Amino acid sequence: MRKRYPIDIALNDQLVVFCPPEIVKDRQIEKIAFGTQSVEARFLPHPEKKNRIVISKKLGELLHFPDFNIPLHAFFDYKTLVIGPLIGIFTSGFTPFPLQPIGERSYIFAKLLSVKKSVGVLPFVFGEQHIDWDQGLIKGYFYHKNQWETVEVPFPNVVYDRLPNRKSERKPSLKQVKDRMQKEYLIPWYNPGFFNKQDVYDRLQQESTVGNYLPETHPFTSFSAIETMLSTFGHVYIKPNNGSLGIGVHQILYDKNENSYFCRYRDPDGTNRLRKFSTLESLFKIVFAKRKLDTMLVQQGIHLLKLDGRSIDFRVHTNKDDAGNWHVTAIAAKVAGSGSVTTHVRNGGEIKTLAEIFPPEERKLYTDKLTTASLLLSEALEKNMEGIIGEIGFDLGIDKNGDVWLFEANSKPGRSIFKHPDLKEFDLLTRKLSIAFAVFLTEQAILYPEELFK
Repeated sequence: MRKRYPIDIALNDQLVVFCPPEIVKDRQIEKIAFGTQSVEARFLPHPEKKNRIVISKKLGELLHFPDFNIPLHAFFDYKTLVIGPLIGIFTSGFTPFPLQPIGERSYIFAKLLSVKKSVGVLPFVFGEQHIDWDQGLIKGYFYHKNQWETVEVPFPNVVYDRLPNRKSERKPSLKQVKDRMQKEYLIPWYNPGFFNKQDVYDRLQQESTVGNYLPETHPFTSFSAIETMLSTFGHVYIKPNNGSLGIGVHQILYDKNENSYFCRYRDPDGTNRLRKFSTLESLFKIVFAKRKLDTMLVQQGIHLLKLDGRSIDFRVHTNKDDAGNWHVTAIAAKVAGSGSVTTHVRNGGEIKTLAEIFPPEERKLYTDKLTTASLLLSEALEKNMEGIIGEIGFDLGIDKNGDVWLFEANSKPGRSIFKHPDLKEFDLLTRKLSIAFAVFLTEQAILYPEELFK
C-alpha cells in the first residue's frame, strides 16, 4: 500500500534522513532520490516516531528539492528511498511575462497544477528551452500560493505531454526532447501524439469488442464511392483526417425526390451554409475547390437523437487512475447550433448535462451505454496505439435505435464542456486523475521497468 508523508527540512548540513520507523524497519537504505537526482545519506528512525520524513537543508540543496510543503509518496528502489513523484508537464508557447508564462493557457495549467496537494505530487511545466542537459536540471514553472514560480529541479520521474497542436508536435527539436528523455533517462512519457482519425479507425477495426461502434469510414478516393455510401446511408460526412474542433467538417445529403445534393458546412467567416447542387461533381468543384481531397475522410452519416430538431452527440472523458485502471470521468451532451454541421460550441452548439435533456430512466440507459462503450474503446486504443495513454476524450453519437457510434477519439481532449456549472466536479476529477496516473507510472518505472519500456 502506497503512503504519503509530509517532508520537512531541518536547518543543518548533515546528510541524514529521519524517517517514520516503518520506513527504516527491516530495510537497508543508502540513498534518497528526488526525480532523477539521488544522494547518499544516513537513514535513522524519527526520534519522536513522527509520521514524516525530515531531510537536512544540505540534502534539499543537493537534491534540488523545492520546499512547497506537499506530502509526497515514498517508493523504494533497491536501497534507495524515492520521494515524489516529480512530474514534468511538457509544452510549448512560453512567453517572457511572469504572470502568464504560457500565455492564454497559463490559467489552464495553473488549474491543472493546483491538484498537487490532493494527489501528493510535485508537478511543473517546462519547454525545451528550460532543459540543461549537461547538469540534468530543468528550470520548471511551479504554481504555488496562487502565483507562478521558477525553480531548478532534476529531470522528472514522469513526463505528461501537453503540446498544444500537431505543428508543435512535428518540430524536430521537441521530438528530440521526448526521444532523449525516454531512451537515455528511461523516463515514462504519457499521452504522446495526436490521434489520426483513419489510423484510429483502422486499428480499432482489428478489435472484435468495439467493431460495432465504428461507422463506415474511408479515405476519399472517388465520387462513385461517395455515391455508393449516399445510397446506403442517405448522408455522409467529409472531414479532415487530422482536423479538430469541427473545422472543415462537411455534411453531404442526397434527396431522392429532388434528385439533388445538399452540402452543409461552416464558412471561414463563421456562417453556417446549406447549398444545393444538381451533381456531386459540381458540389465538390465549388465547395472543395481549395481543399486537398486526399487529406479528407468520408464517414457514414448517422441519424442521431435530437433535441428540438437539433442533433445531439456526447463528449465522454476517460482517465487512468493511480492504480492504472480506466474510469469514465465526465459525460456531457452537445446540442448542435441552428443550421450547424457539428455540435461544437464555436459553431453555436450548447453543452448540456444528460439530466437536462433526458428523463431519469432514459438518462440511466444512455449513461450506461456511453460508459460501456467508452471503457471498451479506451482499452482497445491503449492496446493498439503506440505510447502510454492516460486520458482520452471521445465524441460519441447515439442513433434513433439507441446504438452508440464513435465519431472521434482525442488524445489531448479539450475542456470546453467544463464551462457548464454542473460539470465543475468532473473538471476537478479529470484534472486529478490525469496527474494521479503519473504516480502509477513512477511506481511501474521503479518496480517493472522492463514492462514499461518493452
